[in-house]
Amino acid sequence: MLTLTEKAVGKVKEVIAEQPESYSGIRIAVVGGGCSGFQYAMNLEKDAQGDDKVIEIDGFKVFVDNASLNYLSGTEIDYVETVQGAGFTFKNPNAKSTCGCGESFHA
Repeated sequence: MLTLTEKAVGKVKEVIAEQPESYSGIRIAVVGGGCSGFQYAMNLEKDAQGDDKVIEIDGFKVFVDNASLNYLSGTEIDYVETVQGAGFTFKNPNAKSTCGCGESFHA
């Protein structure tokens, strides 16, 4: 299954609360692209679509399509702030290699 750290949960809740529209959660997906073959996509979402797996976390929902779920099983998502910037990071045990920036992977 997919997990979010306490910092990631806090940031997601903060971003959802700041939106002028109502969102029920986030969509996390694996899409083709990046220098290693696959990259992560994370967007605000209102409703489930098709065959989504829906995970309830501390007052919001995480939507993951079945194809992405195969690549994301066991992944931990964190939110980090460094001098270079801030953002979500993915610790994915299914990634055989990642690119230098850590934003894409090969499975």
